[in-house]
Amino acid sequence: MEQKGYKKLSVFLSLILRHQPQAAGINLDKNGWADVEDLLRGMNAAGRKINREILEEIVRTDEKGRYSFDETGKKIRANQGHSVAVDVELAQKLPPEFLYHGTASRFLDAIFAEGLKPMSRLYVHLSPDAATAVKVGKRHGKVVVLQVESGKMAEDGIKFYQSANGVWLTKQVLPKYLQCVSLTEKDG
Repeated sequence: MEQKGYKKLSVFLSLILRHQPQAAGINLDKNGWADVEDLLRGMNAAGRKINREILEEIVRTDEKGRYSFDETGKKIRANQGHSVAVDVELAQKLPPEFLYHGTASRFLDAIFAEGLKPMSRLYVHLSPDAATAVKVGKRHGKVVVLQVESGKMAEDGIKFYQSANGVWLTKQVLPKYLQCVSLTEKDG
């Protein structure tokens, strides 16, 4: 199957494992795990042609590392980004001094008034470097990179977690911990 086909399958997989397991007629357990065989049956029943080999290729090649198999290979889950209530068993971790968040310039006024909020997700997602934040922010329009004083936040008692793919997570970021560090032009 061509790469474009994998991309569409990955988008559907993300929808199922992060937001709407019912789209494939499956359930996620309390930790976000889905049975691989149930998932494959459900995706095929929903008109998405996929088998174990294709699923493994999607997991292996996903540039953002969105998915993980459990140690047995019988279960799969999204590493973060859920809008459904699951506990992906993240351990609290001390963040580096700074983390970054890519967003669109049109959101700046709201962000500097209210801070970063998880919106429909369970956590605010932060990148370990500005380059990654630019990639994330490109999805939303003219990219702005915000530097987050994560070290100061941790000193102030705010909890941080790091997902299996390196994304940093926290419940919110107040405006006092934010600074605009770059504006990058984006087409469109």
